[in-house]
Amino acid sequence: MPRYLEVAFNLPLRQHFTYLDLADAGTELGVRVVAPFGRRRVTGFVVGVSRRAPPDVELRAIGRRVDAQPVFDSALLKLARWVADTYLCSLGEALAAMIPGGRRETLSEDFDLDAERWRTYELTAEQSRAVAALTGHLGAAAPAAPEPQPAAAARGRRFYLRGVTGSGKTAVFLETARRTVAAGLGVIYLVPEISLTHQVVDQFSDVFGPRVAVIHSALTPSQRLRQWTRIRSGAASVVIGARSAVFAPLRNLGLIVLDEEHESSYKASATPRYHARQVAMHRCLQEDATLVMGSATPSLEALHNMARGRLRRLDLTRRPGRGRMPAIDVVEMKGQPGPLSARLVEEIRAAAAARRQSILFLNRRGFAYFFHCRSCGFEMRCVHCSVSLTYHKATGVMLCHYCGYRAAPMRLCPECSSLDVGYSGYGTQRVEEELAAALPGLRVRRLDTDAARNRRALRTVLEQFREGAVDVLVGTQMVAKGLDFPAVRLVGIINADTGLHVPDFRAAERTFNLIVQVSGRAGRALPDGRVLVQTYLADQYAIRLAVEGRAEEFYRREIELRRELRFPPFARLIRIVIRSRNRNRAHATAGRLAEQLQRNRRPPPAARAEGELLGPVECAIERIAGSYRYHMLLRHTTLGPLHAWVRRTCRAFQVPAGVHLEVDVDPTSVL
Repeated sequence: MPRYLEVAFNLPLRQHFTYLDLADAGTELGVRVVAPFGRRRVTGFVVGVSRRAPPDVELRAIGRRVDAQPVFDSALLKLARWVADTYLCSLGEALAAMIPGGRRETLSEDFDLDAERWRTYELTAEQSRAVAALTGHLGAAAPAAPEPQPAAAARGRRFYLRGVTGSGKTAVFLETARRTVAAGLGVIYLVPEISLTHQVVDQFSDVFGPRVAVIHSALTPSQRLRQWTRIRSGAASVVIGARSAVFAPLRNLGLIVLDEEHESSYKASATPRYHARQVAMHRCLQEDATLVMGSATPSLEALHNMARGRLRRLDLTRRPGRGRMPAIDVVEMKGQPGPLSARLVEEIRAAAAARRQSILFLNRRGFAYFFHCRSCGFEMRCVHCSVSLTYHKATGVMLCHYCGYRAAPMRLCPECSSLDVGYSGYGTQRVEEELAAALPGLRVRRLDTDAARNRRALRTVLEQFREGAVDVLVGTQMVAKGLDFPAVRLVGIINADTGLHVPDFRAAERTFNLIVQVSGRAGRALPDGRVLVQTYLADQYAIRLAVEGRAEEFYRREIELRRELRFPPFARLIRIVIRSRNRNRAHATAGRLAEQLQRNRRPPPAARAEGELLGPVECAIERIAGSYRYHMLLRHTTLGPLHAWVRRTCRAFQVPAGVHLEVDVDPTSVL
C-alpha cells in the first residue's frame, strides 16, 4: 500500500506539499528528503506520513532520503509549529533554523575538553539556598527542602538568579545541572556568545566528561550534525551552546539555563527571528522542565516579570572568597586628545608593576571609524550602506562593518582635491597602538573579530591572558561579560557613551548593563579591583547610576519612562521592514502596506487598548548591502491581536518583485 509524505521546505510558504514515498522506502517522520519542487530539487522535512492519498492530485515521488535516521521527533515538530506560529514564518523555515544542515557526520568532534580545570570550592550559604530552590522538585537528588513558594509563584518552575558580577552564578548552575543529570534528566546550558562557550565547556566537562555536547554556529554543519546525533541517541545529556542550542533534541529534558539573560544576541537576526528566552520558556512549559535565567543586569522585561510573580527571584549579593566589588571612578574626557587619559595610563602602569592585569573595553573595532577631508568635510562612506567606512590600519583598508565592502583610504579628496585628509574617532586597533607607545614594555593583546577570526585564535588569546603571559587585554564585546580572570585588577572603559548615540529605546539600558558587566571583570579574586569609566557625558543618568551602583534607581527610572512611552514591557511590538534596491519601490510598498494595515485594524474588546501603527519611515540606517530600508512598528498591549492583525494583512498583501518584507516579533533593536 503506497505511503504519502507531507513535506515542508525552507521557503516562505505557509503550505506543505504531498509526495509519494519511494517503493518500500518506509520514510519516517523527522527525516530530510530531496524532492522535486517546480524545476528544482529541494531538500525538505517530512512533517507527516499517511496512507491516504489527497483527492484529485497527481503526485510526484520524492527523490531520496538525506538521513538514515530521523533528525527530529514529534516533540521537536510541535516546538517548530509553535516557533512558526509565534514568529510568523513557515514551518519549513522554523525547522531549518532548528536542524543542522550537515549531510554527513564527521569522525572528529574537534573539541578540546581538557584545557581549563573547574575550580572547586564550597558553596556559600546564598548559593546553597539557590541550589535548594532550583532542585527541590527532584526529591532525593536535592538537599534540604526549598523555601516556600510565594502565592504568585511562576508557572512551570521559572526562576531568575540575580547575582552581582563574580558572585558565583556558574557554580549554582553547575551544581543544579549535576543534580538534574543525577536524577536521569537532561540539561541545556545557553550562553550569549561563542567566545564564552569554551569556558563553560571546560568547567562542565570536568563534571560530566564525554556526556557534554556542544552546539554553536562556529562548527561546520557536519560537526553540528554529529553533536545533534549524539544528543538524539542519548550519548550526551548536557548540551552547551549559543542561541540555537535551545532546540537540542534532548530526551527527558529537565533543565534549561539561560546565562546572561539580558544579552540581545539571544535574538535571531534572520528568519525565523526567534528569541531563545521565549523559546526556552515555552519548551520548559511543554516538557515540564525547570528554567533558570541569570544575570547581574536583568533585562527590564525580566525585572517586570519578577515583580509580577511570573519569575521567582533568587539573589546572590556578594562575591565568595576574597573577591570584592571594585571601586569605580569617572574620568571626564572633554579636552583629552586621544582615547587614553593620563589617569588610565598611570593605573595600567601601577597594575603591571604589581604583577596584575588590566582589561580595556571599547565597543568599536578597527583603527578609526571614519576617514574624511579636513578642508570640506567629505567623508568616506560605504557605496552599499548608509554608514561610514572604518579605517583598519593593520591591513590598510577602509571596511564596512555591515556588508564587508572594502576600499583604499583616499589620498586626495574627491570633492575639493585637498590633500588634508585623515581619520577621526578611534577603535580597538588605535587603542592598542597608543597603549604600546605610552607603555612600551607591556605585553598587549587585542581581542575582537579582526584579531580572533576563529575559535582556536580566540582560545589562544584567552589562555595566554589567564596564564599571565599578557598584561593588558584590549577588546570589544568579547571581554565584556562572563570571563573570570583572578589576576585582573583594573578595567578601563574607553568610551562609555558609544551606545547612547543611537535612536533606540533600549540605548540607556544597554549602556547601563555594559558598564556594570565590564566593571565586573575586576576584583573577582582579590579586594583591590578598580574601574575607570571614560566619558564625555558624566551626568547622563545611565552612566552616573551605573558608576554609583544604584541599579534599583536606574530600573525605576527606566521602567517609568517605558510605561509613559508605551514600550516593552508595557506593550508588545511587531516591526515590519520593507527593503529593495530601488528606493522608490521600497517607499511606495511601505506606504501601501501601511494603508492596508490601517484598513485591516479591528477594534479589540473594550478592555484592551487599541492597536497602534507607527510609521512607515526610513530606518535609522537607511541602506544596507545596497537595499533601501523602510520600517514601521505595530504596538498593542497583548501579542494575540497584533499577530492576527499582521497575519491577515501580510497574507493578502501582494509584495512586488524586487521588494522584500521582513517581520520581526518582539524586536530587540529598531535600527
